[in-house]
Amino acid sequence: MLRPERMSLVSVTGSKQVMDDAIERIHDLRLLHVTDYDGEWEGFAPGDPMEGADAASEKLVTVRALQSTLGVTGEEADTTRIVTDEALEEELEAVRTEANELDDRRDELRDELRNVEDRIDAMEPYARLGIDLDLFRGYDALAVSVGEGDPDRIRTALENADADVEPYELFSDDSDQVVAVFARTDEDTLTNVLVETEFTAYELPNAEGSPEAYLDELEDERARLRSQLEDAEAELDDLRREVGGFLLAAEETLAIRVQRREAPLSFATTENAFVAEGWIPTERFVDLTEGLYDAVGDHVEVDELERAQYDGEGRIVDREEVGDRGTPGTPDPTAADGRGEARADGGATAAAGATAGDPRPDGGEDVAAERGVHGTTSSEPPVIQQNPEPVKPFESLVEVINRPKYSELDPTVIVFMTFPLFFGLMIGDLGYGILYTAIGYWLTKNFESDIMTSLGGVAIFAGVFTMLFGVLYGEIFGLHVLGEIVWNGHPPIHKGLQPGFAEYAFFWLVVSVLFGIAHLAIGWIFDFYENLDHGLEHAVLHSGSWLIMLFGLWAWVFSHALEGTSPGFMVGEDSVFNGHPFDFGFTGLPAFDLFTLPIGDGLAISGWLVIFLIGFVLLIVGEPIEGVEFLNVLVNALSYTRLAAVLLAKAGMAYVVNLLVFGAYQHDGETHFIFTEGETVAHVVEEYGREALVFPGLLNGEGALALVLGAIAGVVILVLGHILVLVLGITSAGLQAIRLEYVEFFGKFFEGGGEAYDPLGYERQYTAED
Repeated sequence: MLRPERMSLVSVTGSKQVMDDAIERIHDLRLLHVTDYDGEWEGFAPGDPMEGADAASEKLVTVRALQSTLGVTGEEADTTRIVTDEALEEELEAVRTEANELDDRRDELRDELRNVEDRIDAMEPYARLGIDLDLFRGYDALAVSVGEGDPDRIRTALENADADVEPYELFSDDSDQVVAVFARTDEDTLTNVLVETEFTAYELPNAEGSPEAYLDELEDERARLRSQLEDAEAELDDLRREVGGFLLAAEETLAIRVQRREAPLSFATTENAFVAEGWIPTERFVDLTEGLYDAVGDHVEVDELERAQYDGEGRIVDREEVGDRGTPGTPDPTAADGRGEARADGGATAAAGATAGDPRPDGGEDVAAERGVHGTTSSEPPVIQQNPEPVKPFESLVEVINRPKYSELDPTVIVFMTFPLFFGLMIGDLGYGILYTAIGYWLTKNFESDIMTSLGGVAIFAGVFTMLFGVLYGEIFGLHVLGEIVWNGHPPIHKGLQPGFAEYAFFWLVVSVLFGIAHLAIGWIFDFYENLDHGLEHAVLHSGSWLIMLFGLWAWVFSHALEGTSPGFMVGEDSVFNGHPFDFGFTGLPAFDLFTLPIGDGLAISGWLVIFLIGFVLLIVGEPIEGVEFLNVLVNALSYTRLAAVLLAKAGMAYVVNLLVFGAYQHDGETHFIFTEGETVAHVVEEYGREALVFPGLLNGEGALALVLGAIAGVVILVLGHILVLVLGITSAGLQAIRLEYVEFFGKFFEGGGEAYDPLGYERQYTAED
């Protein structure tokens, strides 16, 4: 789980005569993560695409364009099929022609409809004025302007204008928004006068007759165009349903063809030979070898070059060479097929010989050996994370930061163990937990994307832990009725919100810090393990020093050496582990005083503090610049107190919602909701006094009207309030929990940057094998 699947670097060497068959089999096997040839071998060059690659690429672009035009979604495929070359030529051309004609027709109709709608928008103001259209044009001595403005301001501006604009006539619609001005002046003068009134002019229509009648004609035209557009879109939809399955299969066929025919671009080639290198899972090497042997016999040579362990900087620290890296064999020029014969040692002979040509550029130098000299593959292997199925959804949370490198420990399993724990601790409610689980289940069943289904899986686990803690707290939607049913009113733990259980608030603060110490320790232990690749001394100085400081400082804080200085709920008789609330008999670690300095009445020096100082010195020796961050062991652990803070905040929000709706009173240090316990406000006041009443509640009003109005308001507040708490549980508890993972935990060891394992091949969905 902590390490990715072991990968092997392999090479496939052979004659170009069998390259097509070899590529086809490699593609079908979907095992080889091909690495690009970097051009460093003398006599070799990157390969060229195989014949037909450009034509297949062009057809693939056409198919995808047609899918976009028709809106193909993937639901159109009802069965797998084989797409022949004839279909790719004739059927695809027929579909393209018909789809383009319908699409062009749809575009034309859309343009016409858009033009008509613009004309309708322009004509509506004139229809509101009710003036015939031919009256706005054709004057020699009158200027006309129509637009939006304030009639009173326009009238004042015309009367006070410096230029002569009289006589004039002003018309407006019923809302006084559209204004028409007729004035005895020229167009420029009228425009200058109206500018001062914030007047927005319309373009005068080139039409005659009644604007209402003209508008009716345009609306009829719009209805006709909309009907034609609907018909065109219906025809396109019919075509989509008819040919969608074919297009999906054609896209898949062409994508596979393009992948295969462009594969040589990553190979090293000569005139007669090719060499492909890449990574495969070590345990699948035999599958690759046997698959190629079945396809091309002994005309290619497959070598497992190495299985290597890498350090954090990508340097090889433990190379395990496997297979024969010597000369792949001397070709037999007398062989019947001219391709060579099997090696005496039983290995597969590289394709070479009188006809195919020697794959070695000089006819004798070993390709594998040349690879060893030039080292063309310098990157880390791709990463296949090895996590059990329940853990896999949490890989998406890790990949938000980055995919683990091949040389790193994979933190996914730790996130799987801690994130739901943190989330459940903070929310801790059976009702909310059920809803979170239901939301997660819905995400997994209704989305196909990996990220959404992974988030659904995370939500399910977070919901389960929320339910678990909710049962332990005895709460459902902030109510304590679950504790009465399951625990007879005495749940094993409390959140610390009620006065009688306030000690739990301090308990969760201490537990949050302890969680932090453990979480941080795991991070530095991971870092220590990874740094062991550089030697024990390096690991101790760069990682062990932090562990020593972490345990030394916090042992000192929790020891009797600081009794009276550390908070009483951490150390002393009032410790949360000494009966307040749990009686484990723990009042603090021993003081562990080593010696006393003659300062004042004597200053005792605790061994825990000395241990911390030893870790600090080791850190300075290993990485002096990090010495300024030595207090991270304190502040990072204190950062986890946000767990207790969010716990109390979310409990308080749910409490307020229920308080407003149900009302509550306090008795013997416990809060009781009036409505849910069948009490009445009058009985509470009579039995416990008015001072015990916290709030009467909307559902406990006196009188019929108060009850009805209170019930309506109470239901609204109850539903909206708990929805708000549910959402804030994600945005606060979820974000705070993931922040602790990313910032505090990952920051101790995780770098990321791994490459996903992406073998040459295609996972068929819509096509069958030829």
